[in-house]
Amino acid sequence: MTTTAPRLGTALARLLILAAALLGTLLAGAAPASAHAALTGSDPKDGAVVATAPKEVNLTFSEQVAMSADSIRVLDPAGRRADTGEIRDLCSGSIVRYGVELRAGLPDGTYTVAWQTVSADSHPIAGAFTFSIGAPSATSVALPDREPGGGLVGALYGIARYLSYAGFAVLVGGGAFVLICWPRGAGVRPVQRTVVRAWLTLTGATLVMLLLRNPYTGSGELSDAFDLAGLKSVLETKTGAALTSRLLLLGAAALFVAVLFGAYTRRTDPKEKKDLVFGLGIGGTVVAAGIAGTWALAEHASTGIQPGIAMPVDILHLLAVAAWLGGLTVLLIALYRAPSVERTAVERFSKVAFTSVAVLAATGLYQSWRQVGSWSALTGTRYGQLLLVKIGLMGVLVGIAWISRRWTQRLADLPSADLSSAEKETEDVEEGEASEADETSESDVVPEADAVSSVSEAEGASGASPDVDPERAAQLARQRAAVATARRKRERDADPERSGLRRSVLTEAAVAVVLLAVTTVLTTTEPGRTEEEAGRSTSASGPAAVPDRPVDVRLPFDTGGVDGKGVVRLSLDPGRTGANGLHIYVERPDGKPLDVPEVKVALTLEAKDVGPLPVAPDRIQAGHWSASGVQIPMPGEWRIQVTVRTSDIDQTTLDKNVKIG
Repeated sequence: MTTTAPRLGTALARLLILAAALLGTLLAGAAPASAHAALTGSDPKDGAVVATAPKEVNLTFSEQVAMSADSIRVLDPAGRRADTGEIRDLCSGSIVRYGVELRAGLPDGTYTVAWQTVSADSHPIAGAFTFSIGAPSATSVALPDREPGGGLVGALYGIARYLSYAGFAVLVGGGAFVLICWPRGAGVRPVQRTVVRAWLTLTGATLVMLLLRNPYTGSGELSDAFDLAGLKSVLETKTGAALTSRLLLLGAAALFVAVLFGAYTRRTDPKEKKDLVFGLGIGGTVVAAGIAGTWALAEHASTGIQPGIAMPVDILHLLAVAAWLGGLTVLLIALYRAPSVERTAVERFSKVAFTSVAVLAATGLYQSWRQVGSWSALTGTRYGQLLLVKIGLMGVLVGIAWISRRWTQRLADLPSADLSSAEKETEDVEEGEASEADETSESDVVPEADAVSSVSEAEGASGASPDVDPERAAQLARQRAAVATARRKRERDADPERSGLRRSVLTEAAVAVVLLAVTTVLTTTEPGRTEEEAGRSTSASGPAAVPDRPVDVRLPFDTGGVDGKGVVRLSLDPGRTGANGLHIYVERPDGKPLDVPEVKVALTLEAKDVGPLPVAPDRIQAGHWSASGVQIPMPGEWRIQVTVRTSDIDQTTLDKNVKIG
């Protein structure tokens, strides 16, 4: 006899709805693909006022980026190109710097530098800033407000990325589950369909990512997905090569699936079957590692510190995730849609899952150190906070797995005769005769005694006469299937151990859906180490002034009122004694300009008892204030006080000590 259920039931529906809601909340709160490389400096600096036109504009990044001929554009106040369009590679050692030459004879005014490129881990980054020659002026150039990798294209690319991870996990984990834990499952059709659909999902998601790559890193227009020139340029990039390699490896994976569910299931000789298992194990491992390597070679692991160690660690991490979560998915399908799974198979998977968790813990610890780097980044950056959520979900998943293990220990294997009967009954249902009966509730089924009697009569009649009414035969076949379905349901309900295992595995799978979503969002979030390094590079925490270079100060503020939070960026140029130009930028936490009613500045040299010297800057545009001729009478460590008023009653005063030469 079997203990299987024809439907997942209301418990599955509730859990999947909950998982979908959590997944939607998570993805809705996720920002568009954040920069994994960051702009750490520029020459001229943002907001600087220079006396004469520089020969070139230089940009410095936190890690390697891919530059094209149009990656850096300098626009004059009228919006015309002021650069020659020739990108210069100025990288030296660990310094990543690129520049573009400016045309000769540029007039005074405010110039806009707009840049867009792709970081070494495949994510698009972009930005813009201004500097002025002679004195600031009005400009007709509007700074871009579209986030790189955002919009509809970004959303579709993110969905395809998630589906590719999910397809990989089920494809690899499902194959491993059958080979290692449940060889009999190779002949079970629900298991076959699950693994084949995972292959189709991964292949389709990879094709979509390849087509969307050009608009994702460029224009953001969905129509550019079919631009052949853009597709050609994508194929020449590291990410394009990785996606193409993944498609080729998926061809080999298709052969693996065909052999596993074809030749392997037909083998009856034990030695031949053992040899085939060995070959499938070696070949499947190589193909799975190769597919995992397409992520490691193109994303986080390929850049930053210790890439030679990080890439194999990342491959191990992905394989462990697939073995655990993919095997869990196939086990869930088998528990609900297949003949009863033997206790030995569940126990084998429990050992595989334990090994996977151990590998995940070791590789995850290394990856966390590499991407976060400090306790402050763990709690103070978005990447670190998402990592904490992932760790919490892993803990929940391990707890549920422990409950599943307890249910497994209480299971008893069914006799082999019952398993053979279960396989035959399930095969009959899969052939299609019971498709209608599967939709019928138990109350609508013909009582078992009546059905058996009808079946016996029909069999007697068929023996007496070869001419049996086909309609009557079909009806009796449906009755037989319905009786078998009702019997299996009763036996399932009378088996609390298997029901408990189903519920715990189902809950585990629902949490795994959310965990995979967190992992996907992590791949599109700037690592905490990079974010902190970029912050240190751009902050003005006690900067030492350099002659003819501006002193930059960055001060977060919170006045407590509506729109009371933001950042003040102050630039004092040239940062030495005598007359200086002062520029103040007030921004929201997301970097957009914040228009405030009033900004005041005072300078004090406490060591010489000079000041405070008040400065009343003029409003240039929303979020931009400026003052010229700010006199610094003597060098020393000056305290700069900035008062920001965001409403009639809400204001705050910030201060920072800077050295002025």
